[in-house]
Amino acid sequence: MTELHITFEPVAEKHYPLLKRWLNAPHIRQWWGDPDIELGYIIDMVEGRDTTRPNIFHVNGEPTGYIQVWRIGPHQTEDWSKDNPWLMDLPSHAVGVDLSIGEAEKLAKGIGSAVLRRFVAMLKAEGHTAIIIDPDPANGRAVRAYAKAGFKPVPNLAGRTDGVLIMQHDSTANEINP
Repeated sequence: MTELHITFEPVAEKHYPLLKRWLNAPHIRQWWGDPDIELGYIIDMVEGRDTTRPNIFHVNGEPTGYIQVWRIGPHQTEDWSKDNPWLMDLPSHAVGVDLSIGEAEKLAKGIGSAVLRRFVAMLKAEGHTAIIIDPDPANGRAVRAYAKAGFKPVPNLAGRTDGVLIMQHDSTANEINP
C-alpha cells in the first residue's frame, strides 16, 4: 500500500452534516446506535459536556472517517460498570479509542489500521501508557484491522461483557494485563 498522509482535525459544528451522513451509512449503523443519538453524543463532546475528544481523520487531504479518544476513569462508576463490568478492571488513567471509516468503499483497504497506528503514536507522545479499543467481537473486519494496528485481546477480560472484545495496544500490555 502506498504511504498515506493522515491528519486529525477536532470535530466542529461544520462537520455535523458529514457525521450525520456517515452515521446513517449501513456499515456504520450495524455497529453504532441510532444516528441522531450518536450525533447528539458527539455534539456534547464538542460543546464540552463530555471529556471525549472527537476527530475527523483525513487521508491524503480527504475527510475519511471518525476517531475519538475517551478517558476510562470518568466511566468507572456504578452506572457504567453495570453494563460494562470490564471498566473496573482497567487502570483509571487508561484511554479508549473508537474509529469508523466514513464511506463503505474505503473499507478493507488498510486505512483503519494505518489511522489507528498514527493515532496511537500521537496518544503515546501525549503520555498515554494504557490504550484500549472495544469492538464487537462479531465485527471481524474491525478486529482484524485493530490487530494489524498492534492491538491484542486482553485475556482476563474475554467474555466479561456480551458484544465487547477488549483489546489493548501491545506496547501498553503491562499497564492493563499484568
